Amino acid sequence: MAQPRIYSGMQPSSGSLHLGNYIGALQQWRRMQDDYDAFFSIVDLHAITVPQSPEVLREQVRTLAAQYMAGGIDPDRSCLYVQSHVAAHAQLAWLLSTITGFGEASRMTQFKDKTAKGGQEAASVGLFTYPILMAADILLYDADIVPVGDDQKQHVELTRDLAERFNKRFGKTFTVPKPQILADGARIYDLQNPQSKMSKSADTDKGVVWLLDEPTKTAKKIRSAVTDTDGAIRADREAKPGVTNLLEILTAMTGEPVAALEARFEGQGYGAFKTEVADAVVAELAPVRERTLELLADPAELDRLLAANAERAAEVADATLARAMEAMGLR
Repeated sequence: MAQPRIYSGMQPSSGSLHLGNYIGALQQWRRMQDDYDAFFSIVDLHAITVPQSPEVLREQVRTLAAQYMAGGIDPDRSCLYVQSHVAAHAQLAWLLSTITGFGEASRMTQFKDKTAKGGQEAASVGLFTYPILMAADILLYDADIVPVGDDQKQHVELTRDLAERFNKRFGKTFTVPKPQILADGARIYDLQNPQSKMSKSADTDKGVVWLLDEPTKTAKKIRSAVTDTDGAIRADREAKPGVTNLLEILTAMTGEPVAALEARFEGQGYGAFKTEVADAVVAELAPVRERTLELLADPAELDRLLAANAERAAEVADATLARAMEAMGLR
C-alpha cells in the first residue's frame, strides 16, 4: 500500500532559520518523512511577492536548502526541491486563478495583515494571489496531508475549495487535501517578548535564536530570556509567558513532558533552569549549524542535489498539470 503524500514549504526569507522554524516545522517534518511520501519545497516564488535582492535571494535559497538537510530532511527519502525550478507551479496557479472569485481572494486574512501598515496600494498583485499559488503548490503533488501552522489553515481551506470546484466543473482531477495543524507546542515565542511569536521581523535580535548563531551566542540569549519575579517554574501562558516558552522549548529539545519538567525544577531558581534550556538547545543546534556550513562549503554539490530533486518533482507536477489542462480544454 502506497504511503499517503504530504507537501509543505518554507520561504527563503532570511539568512538563517530560527528556533521557532526548527521546532515548529523542520523537527516535525523530519519525523513525518518516515511515514509519508514527502515533498518539501523552498518556495522562492512566494518570496518574490515582496521586493528581494536577486543575489541575496539566491544565497538564501541555498542556505535554506542546507539547513533543511542538516536538520534531517534526507533528499534521498524526501523530495526536497526549489519551487521555481518546477515551471508547473506558476502554470497551475494561473489556471486556478481563473476559477477563484475576487471576493474570495479578498477575504484571505494574511493579505489584510501584511498590508495593514503599508496599505493595499503598496502591495503587489502577487502578494494578493499568494494563496492561489500555494493552492497550486499543494494540488500539483496530489497531497493528502498538508502540515501547516494554524496561521496557514485558511489557505489550505481555499485549496480544498478550489480542488472541489475544479473537480465538480471539469471532472475528477485533483486530490482534495486535508490540513494537519502542527503540534501546539510548536509555537515558539520571542525570548524578550514572549507574547509574540519568534520571528525574523522581531524588533530586536536578542529574542531570536538563529540556527546559524554561534553556540555561545545562543546560550547567552537563552540565559537572558525574560521571565518574571515569582520564581516558580510552571507553565501558565497568560501569567508566565516567558517561563512557559522556555518549558516548551526544553520539551521540544528533550522530549520530557512539561509536567515532568515542572516537578523536576520545583523549588529551583531560574538560573539553573535557563542553563539547562541553553545546554539542551546548543546540544541540538550545534551539529545542525556545523553540517549546514559543511554543505554550504560545496555549493556545486548542493545545486546538484536540488536539480536532481527538481527533476523528480517535475515528473509528478507535469503529469498533474497536463491532466488539469486537458480537463479545461487546453489540450
